[in-house]
Amino acid sequence: MSNRVPSLWSGDPFEDVFRGLMKPMRWDVAAETPAIKLDVNETDQAYSVKADIPGVRKEDIHVTVEGRQVSISAEVRKENDEKKDGRVIRSERSYGYASRAFVLDHEVEADKVTAKYQDGVLALELPKRTGSRAGKIQIA
Repeated sequence: MSNRVPSLWSGDPFEDVFRGLMKPMRWDVAAETPAIKLDVNETDQAYSVKADIPGVRKEDIHVTVEGRQVSISAEVRKENDEKKDGRVIRSERSYGYASRAFVLDHEVEADKVTAKYQDGVLALELPKRTGSRAGKIQIA
């Protein structure tokens, strides 16, 4: 005979019941918010970025460039009304916020960046900063 006291959660048949009760309360935000998918290409002079952001108005897209870091964000709104005989039978609306940030190998000339949004694709042209900010320090 063993003097060991069994754990309340080890092999307990009620464990699955308690876990099952918690599952409906979870909100899977990742499934609701679309991911921004990127293609980044580089030449000697610039970076070219294509970001898939379908179903978004260009007014709801924001791009910031600070040094080597690029951030893209968008407010995503989906509305789907099902009408029958002029009456709304079902209305599904979802609102969310998608964002993506990445760091490049070279700094970008922020004042020379161009952006175009067409057919759900954001195209960015990010010219590389020419010259170096760093300088040699003379020690006296």
